[in-house]
Amino acid sequence: MENHAYIVNIEWTGQKGIGTTAYDAYDRSFNLQAGEKSVLECSSDTIFRGDKLKYNPEDMLVASLASCHMLWYLHFCADNHITMLEYSDAAEGVLSLEKGLPSKFTSITLKPRVRIKESDKVELAAQLHHKAHEFCFIANSVNFPVKVEGDVIF
Repeated sequence: MENHAYIVNIEWTGQKGIGTTAYDAYDRSFNLQAGEKSVLECSSDTIFRGDKLKYNPEDMLVASLASCHMLWYLHFCADNHITMLEYSDAAEGVLSLEKGLPSKFTSITLKPRVRIKESDKVELAAQLHHKAHEFCFIANSVNFPVKVEGDVIF
């Protein structure tokens, strides 16, 4: 077995001068950085007093699943000599909030829309979404359903 470690650094930037003396006394903003990559300004979601203009952990979870699926899909298209021309996804995650209980994601639905060059490979390209989902290590790591509603056109 081969293991890979991923180190991400976060730094809270929401100090308003009085720390966390009260729930409304601090900002939820933070910077995220991995290695020498660009700093990503983040916050909590607006429902948790966050900044709507910054990415939040919920956005990043949905994006992680969507991008992992896309990268595997592109890989399998290349392996099968399918010329990918366009790929987009309007992925949607559902976070369930129950008063007094821990919150959790209950599902994420990926909605990839792809355009390929070869009209005779549309069916194969559609089937490759299943294979990409099977190989996506992030989808294999979560404890809620990840659905794929793919669409292929030429």
